Amino acid sequence: MAADSPDIRIGTAEREQAMQRLSDHFAAGRLSVAEFDERSGVVAAAVTRGDLAKVFTDLPEPVVAPPVSAGPVQRRPGGPRPEVVVPAVGIAVVLAVVLFLATHLWFWFLLIPVIVLARAGRSPNDREHRRREHREYRRRERRERRGH
Repeated sequence: MAADSPDIRIGTAEREQAMQRLSDHFAAGRLSVAEFDERSGVVAAAVTRGDLAKVFTDLPEPVVAPPVSAGPVQRRPGGPRPEVVVPAVGIAVVLAVVLFLATHLWFWFLLIPVIVLARAGRSPNDREHRRREHREYRRRERRERRGH
């Protein structure tokens, strides 16, 4: 039997890959909910490569995106700059210790978190960015749950 034969048996990994491909087609709007449910059942019950191939006969092949190069990390404007925050924290600690030893007043140590917050404060846009990422994460989870 040839390696490409549709009669070759498949395992869990192949079924999971097929479900992911099917989910991608569903997310792209190529399948209705009813079609997706029906084809998901076929994928779950598939025993051979031929069983899986039937599910994708009228769907396009996945397009492989070119690999993304790991270029330099770009910082968003308004965000903290590590090259400024780290030295500022070090200076704040030294200054707080010196002032404490000179005056014997403990409140100088409050200077450390004040400087950290002032130098590494978050931009107002960060909160909205985190909310958007969290909403997108929840959408993906719901799509995956529907697909399995």
